Amino acid sequence: MADFSQIIAGKTGFIDADREWLHRLVSDWQVIADLSFADLILVIRNDEGDYVVADQCRASTVVSVLMEDLIGQPVAAEIVPAIESAYSNRVVARLDHYRMVGNNTVCDVFAPVIRDDRVLGVVIRETNMATRVGNGRYELECIQTGKRLFGMISLGRFPYQETLISERPNDLRVSDGFCVLSGEGIIEYASPNAISCYRRLGEQGELVGRYLAEVTTDQIHERDTVPESLSYVLSGKSAADSELDTSRASLAMRSLPLYNAQSQRDGALVLFRDVTEVRRREVELQTKDATISEIHHRVKNNLQAVSALLRLQARRTKSDEVRAELQEAQRRISTIAAVHEGLSQSADETVDFDTIIPSLLRMSVDVAEERGQNIGVHFVGEFGSMPAQDATPLSLVLTELVTNAVEHGFEGRTEGTITISAGRGGNSLDVVVEDDGNGMDTESENGMAKASGSGLGTQIVQTFVTNDFGGTIRWEPNHPHGTRVVLKMKLRAAQ
Repeated sequence: MADFSQIIAGKTGFIDADREWLHRLVSDWQVIADLSFADLILVIRNDEGDYVVADQCRASTVVSVLMEDLIGQPVAAEIVPAIESAYSNRVVARLDHYRMVGNNTVCDVFAPVIRDDRVLGVVIRETNMATRVGNGRYELECIQTGKRLFGMISLGRFPYQETLISERPNDLRVSDGFCVLSGEGIIEYASPNAISCYRRLGEQGELVGRYLAEVTTDQIHERDTVPESLSYVLSGKSAADSELDTSRASLAMRSLPLYNAQSQRDGALVLFRDVTEVRRREVELQTKDATISEIHHRVKNNLQAVSALLRLQARRTKSDEVRAELQEAQRRISTIAAVHEGLSQSADETVDFDTIIPSLLRMSVDVAEERGQNIGVHFVGEFGSMPAQDATPLSLVLTELVTNAVEHGFEGRTEGTITISAGRGGNSLDVVVEDDGNGMDTESENGMAKASGSGLGTQIVQTFVTNDFGGTIRWEPNHPHGTRVVLKMKLRAAQ
C-alpha cells in the first residue's frame, strides 16, 4: 500500500516546497482534529485527474468515524462535486446534506490547501453528528477554535510558515489544557486543565479577562529559568514552543496564532502541559546516569592502581617466570580497566567497542617492540556498541589471541602483521584473527592457543568463547603463511 510520502512524491507539478508544505500540514493537523472532535482526510488530484486520499487523521478526543485506512484509495463519488468546488473556488465548501458512513451520520466540510496562491489539495473534515448532542462550554470553545484553524488552511495560514521550536519540544495535546487569547493577548477562555496548570504554578486567581503574559510573569521568581521563546508564546503573535521551569512546577506551552477571513491575526490558541513529573524523572535519570558513570570511573581507577602495583612487583622480582606471569596479569587488568573507562563516558551503559579495542591490542604488541620487532595490527569491519557484559570478555579473548600471535607466531622475525576482521549482525558476531607469522605449528597445540606460562590465556579464550558466548573457535592455516583463528559467537546482551 502506498504511503503519504510516496503519493505526493509521485505527483507531477509539485515542487519540493509544495511537498514540504503538505508534510508540515499533516504533522500539525492533529490539533485541528482534536479541537473539532472530527476526523481529517487529505485529498489530492493525481496525474490522471482522479481524487485520492493522501493521508488521514483521527481525532483523539472522540470516537473516530474512520474505521479503516483510506490512504491511496479513491474518494466516494458523492463528495467529488464538493471537492471540485473547493479546488476551483478556493474557499471552504460544504455538502448540502449529511452522509451516512456506516451507521454514523456525518457532516463533511472541505477546505482547499493553499500555498502561494496555488491549490495543492483539499482537507475534508468529517464530523460524527452524534457527538454534537449535549455539548457544554468546553466542547463549544473547542469546536469554535477548531473551525478557525480549519478555515486558515484555505487562507494559506496553516500550517505556519515559520515556527520557533524550543530545545525541548513536547507533544502537547488539546486535552492537556489550552486557552484562547484575544488579539491583544487577553485570555478569553481557559480549559479546566489549563487552569490546573496555573494552579500548579501558584496562580489562584481567575484567568479569564487577564493578559496571559501578566498571569505567567507573576509566577516567575528571581532564580527561575526564563527562555527567550516564552515572550513569543505568551503574546500569541508567533507560532512558538517554550517551557517555563519554576521552583514549583514546569509548564510546556505552544502558541498557534489565529487569523480571520481577511488574513489578519485576531487571537491565538495556546496549548499547555504540566511536565513537572516528567522533568523530575529526567533529573533522577540524569543523577542515576552520573552515579553509574562515576562508579565505572572509580572501578577503572582502582583497576589501574592494581595494574600499577603488579607492574612494580614485576620489576622487583628476580624470577623471570614470575615476572612474566605478573606482566600477563597486569595486562589483563588493564584490559578490563579500559572497558570501564569506555562505560564511564557513556550514558546508556554501553561502550563503543571499536573505540577501545585498538588501544587494548596496541598494548598486546608492545612486548614485540621491546624485542625490536615491528608488529602492526589492522582492523576490518565494525564491532559496534555493546554493554560491559559482552565487552569485557570479548576484549580479553581478542587480547589473548593477539598476545599469543605476538609471542609465538613471530619468533625469529623482525616484522609482521595481525589483521582482525569483524562481522556483526544483531547479536551474532563473527571475528577472524589472522597473522602472517610462522604458522600454526608455532601458535597452537591441539587446536587451541599454545600455552604460555600457566596456560591461563588458553583457558580464558576457551571459556569465554564456548561457555559465555555459546560460540565456536577454529584454528586453520593462513595463506601463504601464518595462522587464522575463526570465532563465531552470540553476544548475550547486545542491542
